[in-house]
This record gives sequence, C-alpha cells and structure tokens, in this order.
Amino acid sequence: MPNPKRKHTPHRRDSRRSANSKLDAPNASKCTNCGAAKISHKVCPECGFYNGVLIVPKKVKKTESTQKEAQSK
Repeated sequence: MPNPKRKHTPHRRDSRRSANSKLDAPNASKCTNCGAAKISHKVCPECGFYNGVLIVPKKVKKTESTQKEAQSK
C-alpha cells in the first residue's frame, strides 16, 4: 500500500478539515400551528405538531401544588 513521501503541513491538513465548518444551516420554515421556525418535514420543537396533527405532546412541569396532591392520594 502506498505511503506519502512527505508529511502534510498543518495548514494543508487543517484547511481540508475546515471545509465542513462552512456548511450552511438547513432551511427553516414556519410551523402551521404555532408559527415558530422549524426544519421542513420534521416535528415542530415548540408545539409538537406535524402536518396539523399532534405527534409529541408537550411535557408539563410538575409544580409544588401538583406534587402535594399526588402525595396525598
């Protein structure tokens, strides 16, 4: 298997690796339900809707009053 005759310089190595950092961010579109920015063909991270259907219900944080009610039951 052939090997390089000379060591590649750090500049040459780093310039090759830096090409990936120049990639553009994916295009964002508006959610039809809440209007937040989201990636096309993905579930909205804000409301959990996709194509007008609730896919991922939003998590509700437990407050102190709900924790006390759960403990008393």
